[in-house]
Amino acid sequence: MADLSLLQDSQEDTDGFGVDGYSSESDAIIVPSVLDFVSQDEMLTPIGRLDKYISSENVFNRQMVARSLLDTLRAVSEDERECVSVLERIDRLADDSEPTVRAELMEQIPHIAIFCQENRPSIPFAFSKFLLPIVVRYLADQNNLVRKTSQAALLVLLEQELIERGDVESLVCPVLVDLTAPDSNDDVKTEAMAIICKMAPMVGKDITERLFLPRFCEMCCDCRMFHVRKVCAANFGDICSVVGGEATEELLLPRFFQLCSDNVWGVRKACAECFMTVSSATSPEVRRTKLSSLFISLISDPSRWVRQAAFQSLGQFISTFASPSGNAGQYFRDEGNWSETQTHSTNAETPAVSHNPSGCEAEVESVKWLHEETEDRVSPISAQDDPNPNPQEEQEIFNSFQYWRTPIPEISLDLLEKGEEKGEEKNRSSAPALGRKQLEELIENLEPHIDDPDVKAQVDVLTAALRATALDSGLEDAFLEPRAAQSNPFSSQNPSELLSENTQRRDSADDSDVSDGSVNPDDERRSKQQDVVPQALLDQYLSMTDPSRAQTVDMEIAKHCAYSLPGVALTLGRQNWHCLRDTYETLASDMQWKVRRTLAFSIHELAQILGDQLTAAHLVPVFNSFLKDLDEVRIGVLKHLYDFLKLLHQDTRRKYLYQLQEFLVTDNSRNWRFRSELAEQLVLLLELYSAQDVHDYLRPLAFCLCTDRVSSVRWTSYRLVSEIIRKLSSCSSLLVGFLGELVEKFCHSRKWSGRQAFAFVCQLSVEEECVSLDQFSEHLLPPLLLLASDPVPNVRVLLAKTLRQTLLEREFFLSSAGCQQEALEHTLVSLQTDVDKDVKYFASVHPANTRVNEDAMSTTSSTY
Repeated sequence: MADLSLLQDSQEDTDGFGVDGYSSESDAIIVPSVLDFVSQDEMLTPIGRLDKYISSENVFNRQMVARSLLDTLRAVSEDERECVSVLERIDRLADDSEPTVRAELMEQIPHIAIFCQENRPSIPFAFSKFLLPIVVRYLADQNNLVRKTSQAALLVLLEQELIERGDVESLVCPVLVDLTAPDSNDDVKTEAMAIICKMAPMVGKDITERLFLPRFCEMCCDCRMFHVRKVCAANFGDICSVVGGEATEELLLPRFFQLCSDNVWGVRKACAECFMTVSSATSPEVRRTKLSSLFISLISDPSRWVRQAAFQSLGQFISTFASPSGNAGQYFRDEGNWSETQTHSTNAETPAVSHNPSGCEAEVESVKWLHEETEDRVSPISAQDDPNPNPQEEQEIFNSFQYWRTPIPEISLDLLEKGEEKGEEKNRSSAPALGRKQLEELIENLEPHIDDPDVKAQVDVLTAALRATALDSGLEDAFLEPRAAQSNPFSSQNPSELLSENTQRRDSADDSDVSDGSVNPDDERRSKQQDVVPQALLDQYLSMTDPSRAQTVDMEIAKHCAYSLPGVALTLGRQNWHCLRDTYETLASDMQWKVRRTLAFSIHELAQILGDQLTAAHLVPVFNSFLKDLDEVRIGVLKHLYDFLKLLHQDTRRKYLYQLQEFLVTDNSRNWRFRSELAEQLVLLLELYSAQDVHDYLRPLAFCLCTDRVSSVRWTSYRLVSEIIRKLSSCSSLLVGFLGELVEKFCHSRKWSGRQAFAFVCQLSVEEECVSLDQFSEHLLPPLLLLASDPVPNVRVLLAKTLRQTLLEREFFLSSAGCQQEALEHTLVSLQTDVDKDVKYFASVHPANTRVNEDAMSTTSSTY
């Protein structure tokens, strides 16, 4: 509480501090007592200082009281009565008329709550009785700063689990629900709804459904404040994830369709951003029949910002169609013939892929939302998994026609009959859609304004609908009917008819695509057909590489396409790679290096999805082009070099031995992290190649990196050299030659850093058991002991550490008899009498709890 004594009366500063005062009756000098210098506050107890300044008229003093409450509690923590007294004064301070004092108090509440939780025996009910009511009361404070601070404090308390579940249900939730009442203040209502949405994942499904869900559904239809609707739309996915699929489809999905057709583009944009999490909470049937058509409407939205958000979420939305059973495509053995052919089931009973609803975690350079599934899906399938081992059926599956050509889809007669019946019902119950003539008139009227990007987007949509009129499909209804009618699946028209089987197989070619005259257009259209996701969604995804999209939607739309491509490929499976191949090649040759960089960081994931045959045919050429690209692109390939090369055949993998040295050349010589990453990858690559290949190709790279100008690169390379010794230990002739070269290049080096590196490599080789002790004693120990006479103390220090902490810890060097043991002991004695005190210290004692590698690097920290 010493900080509270900042503003004192002027009289206190002048009384009793003069040393030149004389008595009126004598000439004796009055010497002030030491007690006169003691501040008046220091004579008070913590409670007394608190009482003195809590009623001060100075606002700054009251702010300091709030800021020092935690220190006061710690000072009186041993006395329960005084702790309760401090908490009672906190309640008094909460009624302060100054907003800055209340805001300062609220900032300290989480810290005080943690202290009370740690000292529950002394103050058992302190938080629920004194602190929580203040937080709840400040949620409705008239001052915006106080409300914002209390909201942040409430979220912190919930995250730290400092509020009892009963208190949340009885004290917090009713207040928040009341703040969102129709007659509440607009700003307070918006903030309270935001807090409810953030609290839902913390309080769980039960409380959310009983207390929050009815008011949330009501706020989604708030006609007065679009800010409230925007908050609901932005957090819609989180609410769906909490309440589950049943409540989502029955209660939330109708509200979501209304928000997607909202008059304010910001609300529709928020819906597009959370579309993936909403889709993850629904059943496959709802996802395919209702959400797909709704997403098409967002992609063709008049607002550019809505279209931009929709295209960014398109790949993630497509990924929700993946089957979680692990049979997301054709998975065959990487080396050999295909052992089984599996296709995606379009059955509505197939559950959806579960995704993490946290929004910001998805933005990473590599595709994290598919990585865990990829490891489970790409696995060899044995013959035991074949549910139908009939040889005759197997022969039919693997005939040459299906192997070399796209299989003709099997059409069920029952589905056709149902489709005809649905079509008749639709013609009877719903208004007729615009015909071909009306579409042509609309396009003709919009053509004079084609320069407007928004008009051009509408023309593209109408043109696609015009092409679809040739098919027996209801897709034109999704594009041309009024927004409210086509967006709401609970209207009189059944939205499941918007994306029929014929719609999923419609023409996917863009207007901007120029096909080769030698290619049959029908074959080209059939090459893009699949039955895993609605064809309309895939067509929109493939159009993201269209240059016109960059002008009408987003300049970085190609980057978003590249980012989500591995997830789309995983969803479609290997058997549908032909649908994405042209798009992938277009992205790989994109003029923007950010697009190529995104592909470079995920090419190993895509290779794991496709398998070795498709990888060798389609990914290896792209990988080779990335090797010659800019450093910003090459680093993506380099970081996952081992992950990609291990998926290739041995013959293909061996060809890259000649190209590894190209990574030593960078656009900027100061980019030392590039070379450090190369050294780390080379350590992993050792297991992929034979000892002879390591000796011929990786050995020169290791020696080159060991002489790098940057210390971090060199130390990583020393570990690489020790691993090369381990790899060559299987071939004695190669090992002897390599150790001899190691002695020549480092132990006899003119630079002291090279001689120190030799000592460290010897130490590491013994510590990691990279070489047998017999071979070490024969080839490395004699030159190592010669470093005892090195003129540089840093070399001798590392030698002393190596001898004392590594070699003498091995029974081999203690029990062996001969000249080597004598030389070792003689060298150690000479180091113990060294002129340098550090050398003598490390040669004489064995420091406890000291790691060898850290000691070695600390020795050179001042010189590198």
